[in-house]
This record gives sequence, C-alpha cells and structure tokens, in this order.
Amino acid sequence: MPKKFVSINLIKDQKSDLLERIINWSLGVGRILIIVTELVALGAFLWRFGLDQQLVDLHTEIKQKQAIVSAFKKNEDEYRNLQDRLSLASNFSLVEKNRIQIYNDILDLTKTGITFNKISLTTDRLVIEITVDSVSSLSNFTNALKSYSQIDSVSIDKIETKTSSAIIVIGISAELKPIPNEYEINY
Repeated sequence: MPKKFVSINLIKDQKSDLLERIINWSLGVGRILIIVTELVALGAFLWRFGLDQQLVDLHTEIKQKQAIVSAFKKNEDEYRNLQDRLSLASNFSLVEKNRIQIYNDILDLTKTGITFNKISLTTDRLVIEITVDSVSSLSNFTNALKSYSQIDSVSIDKIETKTSSAIIVIGISAELKPIPNEYEINY
C-alpha cells in the first residue's frame, strides 16, 4: 500500500491575506486594550489602598487631636468662667460707679431747706422722698432734676402738707436714661 504524502503549500493565498491581516490587527489591538484595561484596574486598586491608608492616618490624627482638646477642656472651661466673672465684676463696678455719681450729683442739686427722707435708686428709676420748708426750694430742686443729664423724666407722686410743722413732704420719681454698657454679657 502506498503511503500518501502530505502536501505543504508554502505559497500564501492572496484572498486570505487581507482577512488574515484584519484578524491579526484586531487580535493585537484587542490584546493591547485588555492589557491597558488591566493596568488601569490595577492602578485604581493600588490608588484605593493609598486612599485607605490616608483615611486611617487622618482618623488617627483626629483621635490624637481630640485627646489633646479634651485634656485642655477643663482648663478652657475654668478660664472662660474666670473671664465671665471678671467681665461681670467690671460691669458691676461700672454700674456702681455710675450710681455713686448719681447720688453725689443729686445731693449737689439740693439747696438749703431740703431734707432727704428716702432715696432709692434702681437701674432705671430714682425715687426720692424729701421734706421741704418752702415752695421755691421745691421748684428749684425739681427744675434742677429735670435738667440733670442722667434723668429722662421727672414726676411728682405725692405732696403732703404738714401745717403743724410748716413743712411739705414730697414724693418724686424720675426715669433714668439707660447706661451705655460696653461690658455687657449676653448669654
């Protein structure tokens, strides 16, 4: 029996050459696209590890700073409390200084023949009860009160004449102007 020989054709066919080139080109481009896609995915994966490490570092730094802040919280509360008390004390000092000035000015306004029975001063009101021996002394005193810079309005609340001792008892109230307060604390 005769053996069949296998024929080998070393000449390429012209028709299959174009098709073969297209297939080879698309396989090469496809491989390149797959490699580029895999490199992008690997890069994103590694970038994610970097972001996770930064996130862990930031959380650690925040916890350290929180520990520092909480350690100083007690001192900060103490300093704020002290500052508020100092501000409040200076405010009271200013108010009291103003009250003393008003008392001194009211006493300076009095002429002879006027006796103070009662003087009451609040933040916005002055109440005075005086004994006067003449109407002219009373009118001079009320006019002086009306012209005083710290008083907004003056009203005579009561007039009582004691004929047996020849004196007049008068109750006067005055509305004070608000004190400009540069140290006011708002809560």
